[in-house]
Amino acid sequence: MSDLTEIVDNLENRIVKLLRNYKVLEQRQESLQAELANLKTEKMELQNSLQASENRIKTLKAANALLGSNDYTKETKLKINGLIREIDQCIVQLSE
Repeated sequence: MSDLTEIVDNLENRIVKLLRNYKVLEQRQESLQAELANLKTEKMELQNSLQASENRIKTLKAANALLGSNDYTKETKLKINGLIREIDQCIVQLSE
């Protein structure tokens, strides 16, 4: 009978350890999920900031070309042509 109680005690101890480990892992998973959510938010903010910076660079290049610099004239001409096309489309839609 003592062998049976030892086995039961041993099993009980193992189950308690497993439950403790399970709770620790559960908490770790929750903290990692929270960290992941924070990192995703930070990534989105950085992507938005990058996009805004790229737009500012394009605008500055166009302004630089309009001020007489020859470095970005092709890009500026393409941008102006695109804007003219957009204006033409607006005029067509307004005239309909």
